Amino acid sequence: MELFLKLFLAHLLGDFTFQSKKWVAEKEEKKARSGKLYIHVLIHVLLAFLFVWDFSLWYIPLIIGATHFIIDAAKLTLQTPKTKRLFFFLDQLLHILVIGAICFWQTSENIIFSEIFPSNTWLLLSAIIFLTHPTSIIIKTLISIYTPKTEMDSGDSLENAGKYIGMLERLLVFTFIATNHWEGVGFLIAAKSIFRFSDLTEAKDRKLTEYILIGTLLSFGIAIVTSLLFVSGLFTA
Repeated sequence: MELFLKLFLAHLLGDFTFQSKKWVAEKEEKKARSGKLYIHVLIHVLLAFLFVWDFSLWYIPLIIGATHFIIDAAKLTLQTPKTKRLFFFLDQLLHILVIGAICFWQTSENIIFSEIFPSNTWLLLSAIIFLTHPTSIIIKTLISIYTPKTEMDSGDSLENAGKYIGMLERLLVFTFIATNHWEGVGFLIAAKSIFRFSDLTEAKDRKLTEYILIGTLLSFGIAIVTSLLFVSGLFTA
């Protein structure tokens, strides 16, 4: 399980944190001819090496890199604008299955630094990273089919403010639940509802209101489920 958490954390960082929208756009345009694709794969290899940090397991980062390239190249070649949402989740599922297969094949006794960095530490880091950029992209992908034609004027809105507000609220939910302060989650939901009320009333668009509510509920829902999985100790057994 510790090896899985290390490789999963490396995957989250490589696929979401260290990959910009410009890189994604270039890869979708040029596909296998994109230099960003090869840099992206190299980042995954380096991150896997960094987190495993055992040169006797040199083949694991190489397997991660090779399979990542094959999966990403296949996705870029086969996906269409209509199937982009489906291929995003299929792509992530295949990457996680590869990590799972490696961990099933490799025994945990070969992993060093287990006493310095116990499984709970890797689980904590994975949960925190997951609740930032990865969850933002997952929510955006899930509700992309519901995007209303009429959106609120964003002229007075800070760039990417909504994305970072979502990250902060999920991290706060995680902190409250991890420290057994559920009342903080209720306060956060109430505060978010008050601040959003004026936006929803000014929008005068039922579809836009429903779109915002779906995104908000998904954000809180994913944060709560992730937090409960963390405190349950299920992944540290």
